[in-house]
This record gives sequence, C-alpha cells and structure tokens, in this order.
Amino acid sequence: MTHPEPAQQTPSPKPPRPPRPPNIDEVAVAAVQRALGAEHAAVWCYSLAVAFLGPEQRAAARTDADAHRELRSQIARTLSDIGSQPVSAQPAYATPEPVTSAATAAKLLVVAETDALAAWRSVMERTADRTLRKAALDALTSTAVRCARWRGVVGADPAVPQLPGAPETAR
Repeated sequence: MTHPEPAQQTPSPKPPRPPRPPNIDEVAVAAVQRALGAEHAAVWCYSLAVAFLGPEQRAAARTDADAHRELRSQIARTLSDIGSQPVSAQPAYATPEPVTSAATAAKLLVVAETDALAAWRSVMERTADRTLRKAALDALTSTAVRCARWRGVVGADPAVPQLPGAPETAR
C-alpha cells in the first residue's frame, strides 16, 4: 500500500485590497489619519479625566469615551479598507495643564473635543468623496454636542462655538 504524499502547504493569498475610491486622495487620507490621531488622544484624555470627575460627570464622560472608541475603530477599519496603515495611539499625551481636579479634568475634555472638531472639519475640507464627507459631518456634529456639554461644565461662553472646528483666527 502506498501512502499519498502530504499536500504541500501553500500560503493562502491575501485578498486584494479594494481600490481606493477616486475622491479619497493622499490629502484626504492624511486628514483622516489626523482625525484618527485626535480620536486616539480623546480616548486617552477621557481615561485620565474620569479619575477626577464627580459621579454625575463620570457617567457622561464614559459615554463620550465610548463614542470616541467606536469612531476610532470605524476610522481604523476605513483606513485599512483603502489600503492605508492606521496611525497608532501614543502611549501618553501632553495636557495643557496638570489634571488635578474635576475642573481641570473638564477643561481637558474641552481641549480634546475641540481638537477633534478641528480634525473632522479638516477631513470635510480635504475630500470630495460624499461618503467620507458625510461621515466627517456626522463626527463633527456629535463632537460639537460633546464639546458644548463640556464647555458648559467649565462655564465657557458661548457653550457652542460659532464655527465648530474652525481655527481661532477664522472666528
């Protein structure tokens, strides 16, 4: 009786990446990468802030952090789907001032949301792809709501900036 030769293992070919939509060029990809970086930073800021916030604000912060985590996952998938390596989170981020109380924690969350607003506005300005523009607008809108809530906590006036995500010089 002869034994069949063992089948040679051939590596399974990687599925081809879908082609990048024509309206998502390198400029748009760079803007999406910056938005991902802002989302990484926001998640980190929320993780720090919840240690200092009171119970009433901690629940809102956890909900907001979950929204940033979900958005971060969606962005990473989108970048991978179009053949771009998503940027990694940093191990830590510099805060504008030490976080030592509920007040400074809330201020940090205003900064995180403001940075995310700027990043999402930048995505909208740098792509003609309708799907990506819609996703950026949705992210900009939800970020503006979170930002307004935290600006209200710190007593910022107005609670909602006139042009969310616009550079200070444009206001």
